[in-house]
Amino acid sequence: MKFTLKVLAVSAMFISALYTNKVSAQGCVAIRSTGGLCTMDEHPDSTTNNGSWLFNSNSRYYRSFRHFIGTQEQKQRIEQGTNVINHAYTNDLSLTRIFNNRWSVALDVPVIANSRSSLYEHGGTERHETHSFGVGDIRFTTYAWLLNPQKNPKGNIQAGLGIKFATGNYNYQDYFYNVGPGGTRRLGPVDQSIQLGDGGTGFTTELNAYYNFSHKFGLYGNFYYLFSPREVNGTSSARGGVPSAATVANTSDVMSVPDQYLLRGGASYAVSKFAFTLGVRDECLPAHDLIGGSAGFRRPGYIISAEPGVTYHVHNLSLYLYVPVAVVRDRTTSFADHITTELTGVPTHGDAAFADYAINLGITYRLK
Repeated sequence: MKFTLKVLAVSAMFISALYTNKVSAQGCVAIRSTGGLCTMDEHPDSTTNNGSWLFNSNSRYYRSFRHFIGTQEQKQRIEQGTNVINHAYTNDLSLTRIFNNRWSVALDVPVIANSRSSLYEHGGTERHETHSFGVGDIRFTTYAWLLNPQKNPKGNIQAGLGIKFATGNYNYQDYFYNVGPGGTRRLGPVDQSIQLGDGGTGFTTELNAYYNFSHKFGLYGNFYYLFSPREVNGTSSARGGVPSAATVANTSDVMSVPDQYLLRGGASYAVSKFAFTLGVRDECLPAHDLIGGSAGFRRPGYIISAEPGVTYHVHNLSLYLYVPVAVVRDRTTSFADHITTELTGVPTHGDAAFADYAINLGITYRLK
């Protein structure tokens, strides 16, 4: 093909802050990284069946600090200095083996570094930080282009089916200050939003599609869904303390293992070795799982973003930058919120911190 449209899409929903318990622009709604910006690293080449390798390194960063209940921003949290501030960084390292112009497999290994600053977790009077660092949940996926590239040179659809392993530490611990007797520090599990993994073996489905109207202009779309059959992972949400009777009653005393999904779509225009894209991105951590129960502590929600991007392609190398900017942020009601409402008769709706934008910067290199 004379024109190769590079479409690369992430994870995380998050996360981060969405996966983070991870995806999106992001934050306390943990939408975790799903492996770069997209798994459609390269369009099929109808002229060759020779196998090759693709290496991709994608870095994602966001800072979540704006609190929302539903779609309503709690602006007073910033004014009062009581807001939570998450810094989330993920470097996804992925290796793809392309067997021919139809089939490929990919392995994704995320390396994560997070920090969380708050008042309420540290006695309410002084702001302190907790941290997490390490390997996240590793994912292995098999991909197939559904249409014959020789008969469909302008467009195609790629399907992916994978497994996400529970390799990330889902009980990562750090010290909380001013919470013990006499204001001492206490070791306990960090907040769900900065845990390295969710503790569940999950199954992923993907659809990646493109259509080129010309050598310059084309459309793209991506869909990703993570099924998480495990309901809770057993990690306490009490930060090293004793869970309250209320959290035990509404099941939020232990952390949930949630589903998550990603939708992307947009257009691309090529100028010389550059491809400029503009699209819409929707990252979501749903309140209810499609398979298994939905109990436990989670902050469900979604982020809809406008996503501009640019890719530079030369020979076997591609460099790209995508910056999804949040347009709609919604912290939806959780399973635990509904139980509390039923038990107390008082409508309950928790909050979550979101970012204004996320930065996805990466490189893809094709090894012949």
